[in-house]
Amino acid sequence: MDLFDFKDGREGYYGQFGGSFLPEILTATVEELKACFHECKKDPSFWAEYEQLMHQYSGRPTPVTYLPNLSKQLGGAQIYVKREDLNHTGSHKINNVMGQGLICQRLGKKRVIAETGAGQHGFATATMAAKFGFDCKIYMGEVDVKRQRPNVFWMENLGAEVVAVQDGQRTLKDAINECMRDWVSNMADTHYVLGTACGPHPFPEMVSYFQSIIGMEANRQIKELTGGRLPDKVFACVGGGSNAMGIFQGFFDDDVELIGCEAGGLGPGLGKHAARLAYSDASVGVAQGFKTFFLQNDDGNMLETQSVAAGLDYIGINPIFAYLWEQGRVRFEAATNEEVRETLKLVMKTEGLIPALESTHAFAKAVEEAPKMGKDEIILINQSGRGDKDIFTVADALDDAHWREFIKEKAAQYES
Repeated sequence: MDLFDFKDGREGYYGQFGGSFLPEILTATVEELKACFHECKKDPSFWAEYEQLMHQYSGRPTPVTYLPNLSKQLGGAQIYVKREDLNHTGSHKINNVMGQGLICQRLGKKRVIAETGAGQHGFATATMAAKFGFDCKIYMGEVDVKRQRPNVFWMENLGAEVVAVQDGQRTLKDAINECMRDWVSNMADTHYVLGTACGPHPFPEMVSYFQSIIGMEANRQIKELTGGRLPDKVFACVGGGSNAMGIFQGFFDDDVELIGCEAGGLGPGLGKHAARLAYSDASVGVAQGFKTFFLQNDDGNMLETQSVAAGLDYIGINPIFAYLWEQGRVRFEAATNEEVRETLKLVMKTEGLIPALESTHAFAKAVEEAPKMGKDEIILINQSGRGDKDIFTVADALDDAHWREFIKEKAAQYES
């Protein structure tokens, strides 16, 4: 399935979704970016340079790990995990930012900006900027700054300026809006390192292109581990959708069911979750430079969202997934905050893995479906990130008395 072969002549569209809806002032900058990206795609040496960079700097290829304890306990399908948590900076985000860093070099830009929710994209962008020698500014909703303080610490110490956005709901969508404003004012020397497969063309295609390295590796690795078998189901969490696009691309042409796992938050009901397709609460609209399904009211105003995972707390979904959902190629489910908490405890205690809260949404739905499958069937989960960044949120959610006491003692030391 070649999603990027625009046979109908509408480049940047996937069915009715996608496009580029931007202020005219940005047109030349986006055209420059698009031309550079297309040149890179046509140049075999570019992908070779990218793979070599990811091998030497990030530690790729990341392995696929079999989970015998969890598989046995659930009594159904055999469960495997693609370990994107083992990347440098702890998530799949590094795949995209290093690729965009190479493009930024070709463009001759000296400054990068980025939005971030969970902080992993901001952390990765700050890391890339330090390596390539770019000036760096990260926009992050004030709510997310507070709940993802460890990542803010690393971003700042890597040399990035972190701006706490106080507009709107003070989460990811508001950080994206601020990035767009910055880009309009500084486009001559600035590249916007958009972190997920959303936004105006060419970002959905470009981010998907760099994240495809996940699926390319996973397809080969799972067959090596299973004697040539492909998984029956592949699960990945979906906020904007970059990690899911990454792993799913390795199986689009195979008879494999693909399941995107959204943030069910507090459960069904407007304003209680960030599930665009699983709960069917979203409608088609245009915002932040592209057309897709958004959580919005009848007037087109964006609704509030809720999730225990900052990285899934977003109003829209990438246009490629909107198209694939309409085509019936990808199924979407939602995991609630409570399901995520319980699944995280289960995975930690049975396998010693600590997935990020975002990734745990994928584990939650896999754990739910595995017992209903046969023991000769195979599940592959994309562990898009590790849970270090979530220590404060997880400790609160688990009501850990020892952690609470530790925080009180630390606070007392700073006050004295």
